[in-house]
Amino acid sequence: MNPLQLLVAPVVLIYQSVFLALGQVWANKVRSILTTIGIIIGVASVTAVIAALTGMKQSVLTQFESFGTNKVFILPYPPDTGKRVVWRWADLRFHQHDFDEMLEHCPSVATFSRNCDYTQSISYGTHTESNVDIVGIDPQWHQVENRSVILGRPFSLIDNEHARAVCLINKIAQDRLGLDTDPTGEAIMVGDRRFIVVGVVESRAESSMFGNGRSDAEVFIPFNTAYTPDNGFVVVAASKSPDVSDEAQAEITFYMRHKRHLRVDQPDNFRIEVVQKFVDQFKSVASAITMVAGGIVGISLLVGGVGIMNIMLVSVSERTREIGLRKAVGARPSAILLQFLIEAMVLCLLGGMAGLLGGEGITAILKSIPQAKLDQASIPGWAIALSFGFAAAVGLLFGMFPAIKAARLDPIEALRHE
Repeated sequence: MNPLQLLVAPVVLIYQSVFLALGQVWANKVRSILTTIGIIIGVASVTAVIAALTGMKQSVLTQFESFGTNKVFILPYPPDTGKRVVWRWADLRFHQHDFDEMLEHCPSVATFSRNCDYTQSISYGTHTESNVDIVGIDPQWHQVENRSVILGRPFSLIDNEHARAVCLINKIAQDRLGLDTDPTGEAIMVGDRRFIVVGVVESRAESSMFGNGRSDAEVFIPFNTAYTPDNGFVVVAASKSPDVSDEAQAEITFYMRHKRHLRVDQPDNFRIEVVQKFVDQFKSVASAITMVAGGIVGISLLVGGVGIMNIMLVSVSERTREIGLRKAVGARPSAILLQFLIEAMVLCLLGGMAGLLGGEGITAILKSIPQAKLDQASIPGWAIALSFGFAAAVGLLFGMFPAIKAARLDPIEALRHE
């Protein structure tokens, strides 16, 4: 046999085995369908669960992105000394000018805003809204939060420096107070103080994760107007990109320790939180949950594999005379082994294809349920490859014993089989 024949012979054998396997499936359609039900259910459930978890993960990541993955929060926080110590607020709170030089010393920070917030009732004419977010902000807040003024003007440096009684409101507050289409110049009451509306800022995206249980109406006033030493404030900074958030955190830590005159042996009396860190942690946890859930559901594939092995053993018993005849005319045990292995794998792969279609159907149903919030659910490519690969592996594993049994049959005894 020349080298070309040596290369062609295995290909021809596999080709013939596949067509023989398809012929057996077609000849025993009902039995084949019943046999592959376990594989179909296993693949459909695995792909549907992975699609649902992927959609949930994407939904949460979208909320993180709308919130801002490059944000860095700086908060006054008691130092961790390992002892029970009562700290005075005066020793922990930030001072009004603590951050004046931060951008010069922290090159990874793009901008920042000091935020001083509280809740208060607001009113206009006969309309009153209670428990409203009142937030004192710097003019740079719009760049940090990526929320622009859609009508009117933002705060100016003069508004902030002179602590003017001006405010920005969002569209929800405008509607609930019954203000005109253009509310600029109108006066509203914030608590017992009168503020002039200078603009309307776009409303924040709805988010179940970052909601705080307060009214959706928002009122923004200049930071210096809102600030009092008793209330204190936090700082929300934006790094130049999410990739340099860790560098920004390190630079801010060094700056704050210097600004607050902390010695090397003293712990931080402030806290810095980077949103990107929580995104990375969530991705890690979500991936682990997806793999665990997929593995648990994938146990049904093993159950389907037992069914495949059972039906292949029946097939070997039914075709004993055929096997004996093939061996009598010169078929090698390896050819018999390959034929039955391929038949088991074809059954599993056909079941895998049907299961994938079922998984797509379940995913479409999940996406159509409004309360589920799985509109971004989809079966990722790796899940499709994993399902087919696992189905083929199940066929190979559970088809091996029947195939070995068929390959070891004695041709004389096989021909005598009734």
